[in-house]
Amino acid sequence: QVQLVESGGGSVQAGGSLRLSCAASGYTYRNYCMSWLRQAPGKEREGVAAITSDGHTSYADSVKGRFTISKDNAKNTLYLQMNSLKPDDTAMYYCAADEPRWGCGSRVYYSRVNYWGQGTQVTVSS
Repeated sequence: QVQLVESGGGSVQAGGSLRLSCAASGYTYRNYCMSWLRQAPGKEREGVAAITSDGHTSYADSVKGRFTISKDNAKNTLYLQMNSLKPDDTAMYYCAADEPRWGCGSRVYYSRVNYWGQGTQVTVSS
């Protein structure tokens, strides 16, 4: 049973920073593609960032240069460092994981990823 538990969300002003964490268990963590997605009210779910088992990263254009995805294999924890936050970043953020069957961080991967956390809310005020 794959379990993903996010934490670290909150409310910040534009320009501020937050770091999200995702504690993972129940599977071969090191072999999986790990990722962050987000969904704002009335908008489609969006892939934000992904990291492969060997540490290659990919980002949505909207967050490049501002967000950094990383992981600590010893702690089975995934992170998302978010800097220079904008009101448009307001959303529920989800940690997701799966085998890299469709290309880690690809549009297909984001649409088919099977294992999700419960989400953590990020609100950025102007």
